[in-house]
Formats: sequence, structure tokens, C-alpha cells
Amino acid sequence: MADKKGYTAVAKFLLVSPSKVRPVADLVRRKPYPEAVAILEAMPQKGARLILKVLKSAGANAVNVNNRLDEDDLVVAELKIDDGPRLKRVWPRSHGRRDILLRRMSHITVTVDEKASVRK
Repeated sequence: MADKKGYTAVAKFLLVSPSKVRPVADLVRRKPYPEAVAILEAMPQKGARLILKVLKSAGANAVNVNNRLDEDDLVVAELKIDDGPRLKRVWPRSHGRRDILLRRMSHITVTVDEKASVRK
């Protein structure tokens, strides 16, 4: 979807903790699109796979659908990792007790833009 900030893609309700995805996001924020894709493809973390999928979707929005931009001219303008809802689960313990397990979710938003229009 095109807006004044660039071309955006969003993935919601991903079953991965935001605290595990944010360090991966910090590595590719403000990088050129091809370099960001190369970094994420080389990383073993689950969060890298998820960010890569959303990043490629945002790049496809910019290249194919909207303005037919070149991939080499794109930059990761914005990358947000937000908290999603938490699933509460029961973990049985000894003596009839229980603990609460929180399954955390994330929302990932990636915006790519042309190099000239990205502000620092």
C-alpha cells in the first residue's frame, strides 16, 4: 500500500516474542534493501525469517504493484516490531499447582522507500 512514507507491508499475530525479534530488526533498519535481504537470509533466527518475508512483500509492493521502482534504489525506511496479544496457557506443577505460560505474539511493519526520500 502506498502512502507518503513509502511502501508498507504488515504481518500480524506472529507467534514469536517481540523481545526476540527486535535485536534482528535493529540490524537491518535504515539499510539498503538488497543488503537487508542478504543479512536476513544469512541469519538462523526465526525472527529473521519472519522479517524477511514481510520485507520482501514491501519490496514487491514498491517494485511490481505501485511505481515499478528498482530494488537497488530502495531503503528500509521503517521497521516496527509491536506487541500483539498474549495467549495464556496453564503449565501443571507439582502438588496440584499450576503456572501461567504466556505465549507472546508480534506485529511486524516494514516500510521501504526510495533512497533520496529517506530522512535521517
